[in-house]
Amino acid sequence: MTPKNVLINKISRKFDKSNLTDSGSYTFLNPFSYLFFRKNLTLFSSFDGIYIDGIVLVRLLRIFGIKVDRVSFDMTSLAPLVIEEVIKTNKSIYFIGSTTDAINGFIKVISNKWPKLKIASFRNGYFSSPNDRLDAINDILHKNPEVVVIGMGTPYQEQFLVELKENGFNGAAYTCGGFIHQTTNKVSYYPLFYDKFNLRWLYRMIDEPKLIKRYVLDYPKSTLLFVSDFLINTDA
Repeated sequence: MTPKNVLINKISRKFDKSNLTDSGSYTFLNPFSYLFFRKNLTLFSSFDGIYIDGIVLVRLLRIFGIKVDRVSFDMTSLAPLVIEEVIKTNKSIYFIGSTTDAINGFIKVISNKWPKLKIASFRNGYFSSPNDRLDAINDILHKNPEVVVIGMGTPYQEQFLVELKENGFNGAAYTCGGFIHQTTNKVSYYPLFYDKFNLRWLYRMIDEPKLIKRYVLDYPKSTLLFVSDFLINTDA
């Protein structure tokens, strides 16, 4: 099992609008999360699909002959499509992640934008104990939403999603990274200019200076490892 063969086996080249709320587990890779991905291949191989979130990885994969689209669970990509499909099919959705204040603000923003959206429930993504974590899983199972969106950062959100599935959840589940806290105050986090020219990474550094290290140090390291994994490592 190598990063290359796991990714090729699980990669979702583009989203299928016809089954966004059907059963399945999906996560997203960017250069930062790729560092965790290559160290947790068993965890990531349990997903039904892995989307590529990050224009650098998209372009590298295309160079390697793998045509993919950038797909992210945010308002520039997949999130509004999933929400609108939940409304269209009269299903319900459960949000879990970020801090209590952030998700409270997020729910207000989402509810104002989509007043017909059935939100089964929501809660923050921090757990005070293993029992609190289990309570969160049991609450989701009890509320029985058709769709769950998890924003805890990699690899915590992936671990929680897999655990949720192992405990019997059979709906559609998506990780969403920083989507919840990015949507605390308004629907559109990225200004049009940054989104249009694939400069979302630059805007995030401006808006969240704590992420500068990630983009300046982790991204180049991850990119080199990604190229190495595809061009040098052999499949197991």
